[in-house]
Amino acid sequence: MPPTKSFAKKIPKKYQPPGFHILHEDVDLIVGIKEAGYLTVSALWNKEKTIHSALNEYVRKGNSKSRKCVFVVHRLDQGTSGILVFAKTEAVQFYLKDNWKSTTKTYYAVVSGKLTEKKGTISSYLEEDEDYVIHSNTEGKGKLAETEYQVLKETPHFSLLKINLLTGRKNQIRVHLADKGNPVVGDTKYGKKETKKHHHLALHAAALEFTHPHNQKRMRFACPPPPYFNQLIPYNYEGQS
Repeated sequence: MPPTKSFAKKIPKKYQPPGFHILHEDVDLIVGIKEAGYLTVSALWNKEKTIHSALNEYVRKGNSKSRKCVFVVHRLDQGTSGILVFAKTEAVQFYLKDNWKSTTKTYYAVVSGKLTEKKGTISSYLEEDEDYVIHSNTEGKGKLAETEYQVLKETPHFSLLKINLLTGRKNQIRVHLADKGNPVVGDTKYGKKETKKHHHLALHAAALEFTHPHNQKRMRFACPPPPYFNQLIPYNYEGQS
């Protein structure tokens, strides 16, 4: 395989896909920052205005006859911001998915209340019901999910967590923290009444580190969370990502 060629030129803002700021692009993949409020892929209620569809338009460069497309490697919930990677070929997609266990996935979450254990690993099986709600159990129903966390800072009402996502199940972090009685602030699906009154989901994919499919070098991308995190808990996010 030929060595990876990086696109060194900075992409002008007017060409950046809506809701997605591209940090890196080469012949194999695109890495960028997803804004909160955007779907990664289509859903029943929105099949067009997604990051996936926007990137398909981006790689086609306005050519309606082009068959170029990007391939989904992983997803972020609509309310979650942060680092997201897409493959430019199916072979690269398979490679990244097959090696996903070796990918380091770091998140920030602001949760309600204080955790008794300041660090640990939450482990359970997750299963989705017919209403697309994820339920947690310890009886082996569904897929095993593991979430490693550490409390970075506390206030009278909130706690800031740094999370190492050991697996990548749908809604995993949100369900696991709700199980502990400390739901993510702004979570209208799994949160408590007091966390739902906040307009933003306080969950951010802060960093992603993986092995490049061609040159086999480790690549790391990081970004601080949106400003509303500092409104909940002031912290030096720039120095920790």
